[in-house]
Amino acid sequence: MNSFGPLEYGQVYHIFNRGVNKMDIFRTSANYQYFLHQYNNYIDPVVDTFAWCLLKNHFHLLVRVKTLDEIFKNLSGTYQPDRLQRVTPSRQFSHFFNAYAKAFNKQEERSGALFERPFQRKIVDNEAYYRQLVIYIHQNPVHHKLIDSADDYPWTSFPCFLNMEPTRVAKERVLSWFDSINSFKKLHKRELADQSLMRYLMDI
Repeated sequence: MNSFGPLEYGQVYHIFNRGVNKMDIFRTSANYQYFLHQYNNYIDPVVDTFAWCLLKNHFHLLVRVKTLDEIFKNLSGTYQPDRLQRVTPSRQFSHFFNAYAKAFNKQEERSGALFERPFQRKIVDNEAYYRQLVIYIHQNPVHHKLIDSADDYPWTSFPCFLNMEPTRVAKERVLSWFDSINSFKKLHKRELADQSLMRYLMDI
């Protein structure tokens, strides 16, 4: 289901977008790192992140928008009450994209929009597809023939599930959708064949 209105509290979304005219939005390793840094600043307080993947001209996210109470509880010690009232998931995404675009444009000595608008989002209303979307997102570099295996690409959340290092990804929640870590690994080696999944995707 497409939804181009405000992001709804408590909903799970597949969020994705690309550069205008399919232009690259990442040119250097520092660009990828800065995107993630700004994501942590603006987006992490308002969503639970299940999976992500960044490619040269587009990105994919699987997130659950937190409830209003969760967001207020999370930010109550950070923002003044009047500013806290203005914090909404949709506004945070807008701030995030604007902050990244401003830095990228300065780097590239360009002006104008960087991302297509509005950013794409699809409500994931069937829990059966949470697992498939995690795999799809991690396999996206394989799908675009950039690598042969999901674990060969550095700019996805896939490695977060394979090590013991702290992560902002909702690791335990995601792994609960798989029988075991071994199942998680094996399923990432297989090609997704469920055609009904296509309504949650866009080939960008």
